[in-house]
Amino acid sequence: MAGKKNMTANTAVLGAEAHSQLIKRERKANNVWNKLRRNKTAMIGLVIVVFMIIIAIFAPLIATHDPNAIKPSETYLGLGENGHIFGTDEFGRDLFSRVVYGARISLIAAIGGTIVGAIIGIILGLIAGYLGGAADAVIMRLMDGMLAFPFVLLAIILMTILGSGLQNVILAIGIGNVPSFARVVRGQVHIVKNEEYCNAGRVIGVSNVRMLLRHILPNTISPIIVYATLNVAGAIISEATLSFLGLGISQPTASWGNILRAGKDCLNTAPHIATISGIFILVTVLGFNLLGDGVRDVLDPKMKK
Repeated sequence: MAGKKNMTANTAVLGAEAHSQLIKRERKANNVWNKLRRNKTAMIGLVIVVFMIIIAIFAPLIATHDPNAIKPSETYLGLGENGHIFGTDEFGRDLFSRVVYGARISLIAAIGGTIVGAIIGIILGLIAGYLGGAADAVIMRLMDGMLAFPFVLLAIILMTILGSGLQNVILAIGIGNVPSFARVVRGQVHIVKNEEYCNAGRVIGVSNVRMLLRHILPNTISPIIVYATLNVAGAIISEATLSFLGLGISQPTASWGNILRAGKDCLNTAPHIATISGIFILVTVLGFNLLGDGVRDVLDPKMKK
């Protein structure tokens, strides 16, 4: 009898351990990274984004020439001529080096503008969604007024007021993105603030600030991450648009937008200038969009399997 009891106990222990290991494997398989890794398009996007970020960070090591060095005797060289991988522009500057350094400027402007817009939008969205009433009405009517302007037009107005330069481009893109972030956050706050744990917190006297920062904000972060990832792609296009119009990054600083602007004047004689910068913009935007779609699939509860 004792032997049977010991065998039964050992079997129960082994069964519990096996069940525990199974739960651990399921949790590991269903974590964010493993879900993202199973999404092939998202991984393609991640590879593109990481590649572009590496180029931006290590631009001084990757560039083969000084991006601002002018050589009048080597203007409009073609691909690979005289040691210039991508040729040269109208001033004889090495196009490969300018594209590499342009990656740094364009990504800083896009990511920086997204962060600025996210910070301001999150604060306004939290206040509007949590307080409601007059505060909600005032903030959201202000956001609606900003959304009444097309994004590019609003950015052009801001750049006209602020002037050209990297910091002003970041600020213009950030301010233009505030309404969208505010609306996303406000909608999530309206859902989360009525959950049972929030009601319980209010009953025991949790302060509004603590409620917002410790309970509501962490539970609204997933859609913010998804929107921010997708928004970087739009911000890259916005920076390129502003620079193309002559309102963003000014010469001689290289950005993909002002390289594209320079290339439009010589499409017949040197089409590679506009083509190469356009390809880099296209590939980077595609990478962020693919990555953003993958992150959305992983973090959106409605799309979890």
